[in-house]
Amino acid sequence: MCFLSSISCSIDDQVTRVAWLNRSNILYAGNDKWSIDPRVQLLNYNKTEFSIVITQLDVADEGLYTCSYQTQDKPHTTQAYLIVQVPARIVNISSSITVNEGSNVNLMCLAVGKPEPTVTWKQLHPTEGFSSEGELLEITEINRQQAGEYECITSNGVSMPDSKKVMITVNCECCMQEAPLGGGGVFCMGRGSISVSTSTTPSSPS
Repeated sequence: MCFLSSISCSIDDQVTRVAWLNRSNILYAGNDKWSIDPRVQLLNYNKTEFSIVITQLDVADEGLYTCSYQTQDKPHTTQAYLIVQVPARIVNISSSITVNEGSNVNLMCLAVGKPEPTVTWKQLHPTEGFSSEGELLEITEINRQQAGEYECITSNGVSMPDSKKVMITVNCECCMQEAPLGGGGVFCMGRGSISVSTSTTPSSPS
């Protein structure tokens, strides 16, 4: 990931004065630094190039930069627009929950980044393959097969995707069923004494 950006202005030996400006604020005038920002530094100043570098880029650095230079006949300007991209990351996600079978489940995964990131929910266990696009995952009348681990993945192409996981545990009526491999998710509760735990083998009746 890029943490710095350089901005260059091509000049020649006819240039007598030159400066870099941002939002009408002078950053550098020749070798003289006017900006109080320590992240802004002079990169090159010679007969052919006048360039600055900005380290530890922030979204506030985005905008129009102007190279203003004077020759013997008249002033000139050239401009560059700096676009700052921010890797996608998850800033808030629902906690793992336990619900009764037949309940409605809503999971939220909030992500930020620039460009705006995409968000995808995927069910990992007990079976992989189910997916849903968008920050909100809605499961209507959840059943025991939908219990397990869900992963939220966000990406915007700037860096590696960010992901976090949530476990949904479903309480259900009495049944005789083996819990899914890789950890629980299904608890059979209700009348009688038959139950299924989160281990890979069903528990014995009491």
